[in-house]
Amino acid sequence: MWVTCALGPYNFEFMTEVHREILRLYKVEGIFTNRWAGSGMCYCENCQTNFRAASGMDLPRTNDPQHPARRSYILWRQQRLFDLWRLWDSEISKINPDARYIANAGGGATSELDMKTIGEMAPTLFADRQARRGLMPPWFNGKNGKEYRATLGRKAIVGIFSVGVEEPYRWKDSVQSDAEIRVWVAEGVANGLRPWFTKFGGTLYDRRWLKPVEEIYGWHYRNERYLRNEEPLARVAMVYSQQTATFYGGEQARAKVEDHTLGFYHALIEARIPFEMVHDGLLDGTHVDRFKTLVLPNIAALSETQCRQLAEYVRRGGSIVATHETSLYDEWGVRRNDLGLADLFGARFKGRIEGPMQNSYLRLDHPHPILRGLEDAPRIINGVRRVDAEPITKPAHNPITLIPSYPDLPMEEVYPRIEKTDIPEVFLREYGRARVVWFPWDIDRTFWEVMSPDHGKLLVNAVEWATDEERPVMVAGPGLIDVTVWRQKESLAVHLVNLSNPMMMKGPYREAIPVGEQRVRLRLPPGRKARAVHLLVSGAEPRVEESGGVLSLPVPSIAIHEVIAIDLA
Repeated sequence: MWVTCALGPYNFEFMTEVHREILRLYKVEGIFTNRWAGSGMCYCENCQTNFRAASGMDLPRTNDPQHPARRSYILWRQQRLFDLWRLWDSEISKINPDARYIANAGGGATSELDMKTIGEMAPTLFADRQARRGLMPPWFNGKNGKEYRATLGRKAIVGIFSVGVEEPYRWKDSVQSDAEIRVWVAEGVANGLRPWFTKFGGTLYDRRWLKPVEEIYGWHYRNERYLRNEEPLARVAMVYSQQTATFYGGEQARAKVEDHTLGFYHALIEARIPFEMVHDGLLDGTHVDRFKTLVLPNIAALSETQCRQLAEYVRRGGSIVATHETSLYDEWGVRRNDLGLADLFGARFKGRIEGPMQNSYLRLDHPHPILRGLEDAPRIINGVRRVDAEPITKPAHNPITLIPSYPDLPMEEVYPRIEKTDIPEVFLREYGRARVVWFPWDIDRTFWEVMSPDHGKLLVNAVEWATDEERPVMVAGPGLIDVTVWRQKESLAVHLVNLSNPMMMKGPYREAIPVGEQRVRLRLPPGRKARAVHLLVSGAEPRVEESGGVLSLPVPSIAIHEVIAIDLA
């Protein structure tokens, strides 16, 4: 009924006593709270007094993260909420040591609370992304799982899904289509989320959701042993950065930060490359050395320590693919005089960010593996913004160079003023087993906006060249398929989620549209053989060939989701 101040005595005193009362009266396993962090900026007397005591400043009247008061407020509010979280968890545990407090919090780069700290504190976490809205592909639910697991590790994580229509109009007594419910849950399950459905209110006005939800849970129960995942086997990981979103992106974080991630994410999905996500607060060897390649989609704000961790990762043999302004700013979003990763990229910042550019192009100088699939293209479209940079050492070969913008109207003026330059638009370096790729332009963000297949090929080729090893699983066949691969104690599971649907980029699905045969090639763990292979959705027993530690099999068709389960001997 009311939204109170989250940072004052209502939460710290009154709600603490409410929690104590609940625990004294009922044998609950925990308390999960929604809207616990308030709603927007608060200027109540408690916030004014407490913020001044902590910072010596008045509450900010600006959202500019470079303003000293705003920066201090962001950090103070976050600390205050974590103090509240710890208080409630402590008081709940005092009464029932087996019960915990769980906040509705967390997410990706634009999440308000630090996911690294949440990962340390939370016994489990609920991804409250109940359904699609707007221009959102189904793989967003899988992205939720990857982001949560990046900091929670093997702790159980939950994907809340709703049978009703979500934001912005919240028709909570409505029902999603059967296929829409199934694809959203399949993406979550394929990426490690436990499904948890929500129904608002106890009256069933529309019963169409009952059958798909019942069948989802029945399938999950029957195949649970192949869903108790020990670890993903992906060798590629994408970094996400909350400090970049907060202090570099600010109010434009979705366009300046998240759109880069979404573009690169979609390119990897299209290429069927299994990949994970890594939080930029966990760039130490323990968290990143299991990956051969780290992708940095415009991770603009990096501290000196983080830059050093990335350099050490490369020295240990890890590869990097980065885009646009990566490392050009410190952790507070303040621009450096040069790239923090200048030596790694082999590039020097010339002091200018160009853009928005119009009618600019890229000249392709074949051959190079990064240009695979573009052999018949002498040039392709450029992005919209670029970092003006020059190589520290002149390369022997520039596979991609700049064709500067020229008029696009009137028609008589549409011709390039400069047809060829030696300005590189990709920087390629090799350090022993490690390879580094830096695109100084917004290739991933532009790909998300205009979906040029040429940009998608460049992004994927960069990852393939940098990784320079066979994927853990190869899937060939028609359609758009999200591929994940997991290890359980005595089995492997390959999830194939069929995203091939005219409603993929804007739901809901009208129907499941099956794709044809997929050829799957999977590397088995050293010294292990396949004892049995099952298709968990169709129930079919596939024709399997095993040779030299590699398993090959066809999957005849996929409607929405198929799982290849391999029992190991």
